[in-house]
Amino acid sequence: MYIDSGMESQETSQSGPKDFSPDKKLEIESDYDDEPDETLGERLWGLTEMFPESVRNASQTISEVTQSGVKNFYGFSRSAMWIVFSTSIILFAPVIFEVERAQMEEMQRSQQKQMLLGPNTAVAGGMAPMMPSMPR
Repeated sequence: MYIDSGMESQETSQSGPKDFSPDKKLEIESDYDDEPDETLGERLWGLTEMFPESVRNASQTISEVTQSGVKNFYGFSRSAMWIVFSTSIILFAPVIFEVERAQMEEMQRSQQKQMLLGPNTAVAGGMAPMMPSMPR
């Protein structure tokens, strides 16, 4: 049997504050480092327990409705943009081609006049050359 003397208990009480050295503090902090870090999702899941069930259900419903609305709006906007751009190409492409063709014809007429009547004719805007009047 072991008989405890008062001496040992005094030594441990006196050495208690001495045991709390910077090395001991570092050892205590390293114990916390051994725990795995929580992810953001795990922390948020843990926080949900502090809210009532009705708040959790309402926030879940709101997030699902919002997500569904964004998906539907995205799909609608894609379809609408496709319709708008394809329709504008179909409607305006013939107009653009026709305007370009008219400009080309005008340029060809101008070149033909320039070759037939001389370089000054194209600058004058297609007016016939004026004959000088005879003195009387």
